[in-house]
Amino acid sequence: MIEAYIKNRIKEKKILLMTHIVLGYPNFEDSFKIVEAMVRAGVDLMELQIPFSEPIADGSVILRANQKSLAAGTTVQECLDFAEKVTSQFDIPFLFMSYYNILFKYNVERFADAMLSVGIKGTIVPDIPPEEGREYISAMKDRQLAPVFIFSPSTPEKRMKYIADAGSGFIYCVARKGVTGDSTDFSKTLDDYLLKCRSATDLPLALGFGVKDKDDIDFLRGRVDIAVIGTQTIRLVENKGVDAVGDFIVGLRP
Repeated sequence: MIEAYIKNRIKEKKILLMTHIVLGYPNFEDSFKIVEAMVRAGVDLMELQIPFSEPIADGSVILRANQKSLAAGTTVQECLDFAEKVTSQFDIPFLFMSYYNILFKYNVERFADAMLSVGIKGTIVPDIPPEEGREYISAMKDRQLAPVFIFSPSTPEKRMKYIADAGSGFIYCVARKGVTGDSTDFSKTLDDYLLKCRSATDLPLALGFGVKDKDDIDFLRGRVDIAVIGTQTIRLVENKGVDAVGDFIVGLRP
C-alpha cells in the first residue's frame, strides 16, 4: 500500500518527490522517456494524468498538454497499456490522476479492476468530493487501491478530518487557491496551513501547486512528506524538450 511505502521511504529521505506527466504528451514514446529519466533521477512516486478535455484544476501549461494529447487521439485504453508498461519496468508507485467523468464513462468498478490489473496503486480525482464518491471510494478500497483526496487552505478543520477518513494513501495539500502552475508564496502562512493539515490526519502529506525548484523543496522539508512537481517539468518539456528533464530532477535533490 502507498501509505506504508511512504512511511518507510521517509525514514531514508527527509522528503520524497512526486512528479506528474500527462500521458501521450508530447507522445507516448516521449512519455516513456520522461518516466525513465525521472525514475533514474530519483523520483519516489509519479502521477500519470489521463488527459481530459476540461481539466478544471489545471493551469494553462497542463491544459495545453491535455489538449495536445487528446488532439493526437489518446484513449483511456492507451493510458492503461502505458501504465502496465511502466509499472512492470520501474519499481516506484504510480498513480492515475484524472477527472471523474473519465472513470464514470469507463465504469468505476471496471476502471478499478483495470487499475489493479495494470499495477496502478491509487488515484487523484480532484473533482469528486467524498459525499458524491461513495461508489468510487468503495471500488478503490475494496481492491486496496488508494483514493487520494485533497485539502486546500480554505478547508475547515472539521472537513479536513472528514476528507481524511474517506481517503487513503496520503493527502494532497494544495498550496493555495486556484489552478496548477501559478506562483506560491512559501512563507509562514503556508506553515500555519500545513500545521492545520497535520493536526487533521495521520496520513502522509503531499504538497503541490507552485512547487518549482530546489528552494521550494528545501522549505517543505520537515513540513510535508512529499513535494509534488507538476507544471514545471511539463513547461520544461514544452520549452527545452524531453532531454532536459533528468538533469532538472537531479538538481532538486540536496
